[in-house]
Amino acid sequence: MQAYAKINLTLEVTGKYEDGYHQIATVMQAIDLHDIITFQTGDYLELVCNIPELNSSQNLVFRAARLLQEASGANHGAKISLDKSIPLASGLGGGSSDAATTLRALNELWGLNFSPAKLVELGMNLGSDVPFFLGTPTALVKGRGEQLTPLPSPSSLAVVLIVPPFNVPQKTRRMYASLKPSHFTNTGISQHMVKALKEGEQLTSSLYYNVFERAASALFPGLEVYRQELFEAGATSVHLAGSGPTLFTIMEDRDTAEGIYNQLKRKGKDVYLAQTLSINAMREESDSRWT
Repeated sequence: MQAYAKINLTLEVTGKYEDGYHQIATVMQAIDLHDIITFQTGDYLELVCNIPELNSSQNLVFRAARLLQEASGANHGAKISLDKSIPLASGLGGGSSDAATTLRALNELWGLNFSPAKLVELGMNLGSDVPFFLGTPTALVKGRGEQLTPLPSPSSLAVVLIVPPFNVPQKTRRMYASLKPSHFTNTGISQHMVKALKEGEQLTSSLYYNVFERAASALFPGLEVYRQELFEAGATSVHLAGSGPTLFTIMEDRDTAEGIYNQLKRKGKDVYLAQTLSINAMREESDSRWT
């Protein structure tokens, strides 16, 4: 199965819960950059990954499988193979997408018949982005990540992503810790994006927003160099993906995107060329690999 990455078209923090978790409002969009996970029946849980350090019980794929075992009360087994292509700790949601794909796949493989709502409930135990990956490719996500409103997907847009080589421990926690009440907004920015998507408007650069943009420059010294390289290659706007450090530019013209991608690739940058997904595209590209 293909586990797709995501970008945030908007990302607002609207407040803070009493337990310290932040309340968000974000418009998420799936893109066709993906990991591939295959599932087979087995006597016990077994995970093999093309990145050796991810062969661990702490991998979200393994944790998702364990969670389903506990929820079902049965000791089901499976042989799981994870082929990673989404960069690690990049702000693109690769781990969350892998977990969501595992919940969907094993729910079917094991014949559990858990409802989508139940899978979302389980997914929240694994990460706030997991519920999004259990739903539609474009959605408004609020609260802790559990409140999802499906949205019309934009017409296929080209996305160029550059992934700087920053490795910051506890990156997301530190990003949220840097926020002050003055950074909180009231969902209005995301609602402008929602309106544009519902009315089929062109997504202009002024619609994009990420509350972590300012904090990212402090947490990732040198990030602005990569931003400038995207501009110099032809990007007209550059945005932060999630909690970073990935930067992306998005456009309607595929040829222009390919030109930007090729320039950066020749410079040896860790760069990816993708496109936004619609529900129909996801169905067409769905590749069921469990037996």
